[in-house]
Amino acid sequence: MKRILAGVSVAFAMGTVQAADIVDTAVSAGSFNTLVTAVQAADLVDTLKGPGPFTVFAPSDDAFAKIPKADLEALLQDKAALTRVLTYHVVPGKVMAADVAPGMVDTVQGSAISITTKDGSVMVDNATVVQTDIVADNGVIHVIDSVIMPK
Repeated sequence: MKRILAGVSVAFAMGTVQAADIVDTAVSAGSFNTLVTAVQAADLVDTLKGPGPFTVFAPSDDAFAKIPKADLEALLQDKAALTRVLTYHVVPGKVMAADVAPGMVDTVQGSAISITTKDGSVMVDNATVVQTDIVADNGVIHVIDSVIMPK
């Protein structure tokens, strides 16, 4: 009897766990430290914790490492430019990988990104999607291998 009750309490506890929002999901992943720092510097935390839904093409720490250090530091200091870059990575709505279609897609920033397929990979502008469908309670994250810049 004790074993059954222990299982019930574990199941009950697991049933009460809430999914995390985009920001908390990125923090928990551990590979988006630079992105989270940038979101904080641009004062976009509350937006990305909002109801959404959002689809975020999220550059990993390795993607940010491709930017020369001085250029990245300058971008992190320029809130307006940083906001333009970050919101260029966000598409309104929750678009799962199975629903992504080639074409031009409007971003929260206002410009459109180009979604293409090349050699079996999905490309967002010149970045390759390396991981898909990291679900958050207010959207989804798709990991890209480069930071994309608005035109």
